Amino acid sequence: MSFVKNDNQQISLLDSTFNLTEREKRMLEKSWTKTFADKVFPAIDENIFSVLYSKKASRPNTPVNVIVGALILKEALNVTDDEIVEAMAFDIRYQYALHTTSFEEQPISDRTLSRFRARVLSYETEHDVDLIHECVVKMAKEISDFMNITPDKQRMDSLMVAANIRNLSLLELFYTCVSNLCKIMNERGTKIPDEQHHYIEKDDYNKCIYHKRDMDATERTIVVMKDADILIKICDSTGDFDDTSEYQLLIRLLKEHTIIDDDGSRRLRQKEEVENPSEVLLNPSDPEATFRYKAGGKHLGYVGNIVESVGENGSLIIDYDYQPNTYADNQFMKDYLKRKKRFFRWFLFCCRWSIQWRKKLTFSI
Repeated sequence: MSFVKNDNQQISLLDSTFNLTEREKRMLEKSWTKTFADKVFPAIDENIFSVLYSKKASRPNTPVNVIVGALILKEALNVTDDEIVEAMAFDIRYQYALHTTSFEEQPISDRTLSRFRARVLSYETEHDVDLIHECVVKMAKEISDFMNITPDKQRMDSLMVAANIRNLSLLELFYTCVSNLCKIMNERGTKIPDEQHHYIEKDDYNKCIYHKRDMDATERTIVVMKDADILIKICDSTGDFDDTSEYQLLIRLLKEHTIIDDDGSRRLRQKEEVENPSEVLLNPSDPEATFRYKAGGKHLGYVGNIVESVGENGSLIIDYDYQPNTYADNQFMKDYLKRKKRFFRWFLFCCRWSIQWRKKLTFSI
């Protein structure tokens, strides 16, 4: 899929706004959709996302500014992906806001938004660049102009973002990581010992976690821990699993929750022996999620930090950051000021270069 800018936004003879009455047109002009169509939508820079698409000539992409605009409306109006797709198909306000009133068929389908998010996440994982963040920051600079908000007064606040995972018990955590590694070993044709083969069998999870009443949870955890040791040694001998997340997560789990004594035997750590308990693995489905107490509550997941410019006409989000929830609020402030310092250095360099260039030009004339 190749990248093509959405430059063709001229009104056609089939534009749906032609079917509106004068009263309906006035209502449309006075609604939120007019401001979004005239100010927000044009501020979306499609070129930022060109790196997500192929440079070879192929089928053109869905207009990026329409996708990003739909994502903004989705969050602003608190609706789901399906609801925003249906609204674009039948609600002229959404079509007007996203400049698609002349489209014969709306360009967004039920998979468009999820596929776009997957592309952005894949690019961020590979290059450590958040394209959505770049787009939002650039839009904020342009939108603040027509809102007449200057960056003189800013405020910062953080909010907890819950991870969509369950905080597993230690037994569940060990079992899940061992089972995941067994399954990937089986897929790659590595022979699993008979005593550990049950981890890939159906309903084995319930049998191990809930049905074995002859041993307590700690004893069962030790059994699974010993099975993990056996599987790790098999993987180390082949060297074929170093690149898999299943192997790396099991290594991490053993490091965080077990200790090898002087006699070479492995044992579970006592509660007080666990290092950095807020940062240990909570669920292999989301290995970056962390645990934190804040404001008298328990939080599992991440923390978002928002920077607003405040003026007489309202406030505008101009920057944001997203980290595991163990990240300190004062560190967000330091990071933001550091980014601003780099920007001002670059700005001063450009000003000095411009002044010197003008002096040379004047001298030459």
